[in-house]
Amino acid sequence: MDFLNNTNIVVAIGFLIFVGILLYYRVPQMVAGRLDARAVRIRADLEEARALREEAQGLLVGYERKQKEVRGQAEDIVATARAEAEKAAELAKEDIRRAVLRRMQTATDQIAAAEKAAIRHIRDRAVNVAVAAAAEVIRRGMGPDDSDRLIDAAIADVGAKIR
Repeated sequence: MDFLNNTNIVVAIGFLIFVGILLYYRVPQMVAGRLDARAVRIRADLEEARALREEAQGLLVGYERKQKEVRGQAEDIVATARAEAEKAAELAKEDIRRAVLRRMQTATDQIAAAEKAAIRHIRDRAVNVAVAAAAEVIRRGMGPDDSDRLIDAAIADVGAKIR
């Protein structure tokens, strides 16, 4: 049993057993049968492809005829579309002109409103500045006695108005 220590011999014996099992179960005949069946299917597919090619060539000739007819119709449609497009362009120009006029009027109105608001804001600001300046002038020009006298007069005035 020294030959079992030689890996080449063990591999060769294993290979012979494997080949024997393949031959016993007729694997080569099964593979050959499947390859033959596949070859038959491929031949059938090729015949079908030839038939489809011939049919496609017939359809191509028919479509080329139809294409010539459709080309004439398309030229008529394009001419009609151009005429309609020119009419639509004229209408669009008029609509745009009207829209521009409306927007200009709206912008003019908004500018006038903004001017009025700015003037109102400036007047309010001027009043506030004038009041603040007057308050500062009064504050600087008044002494403590004047301040007390004005407070007493304001209290009396409020009291008179409440009654």
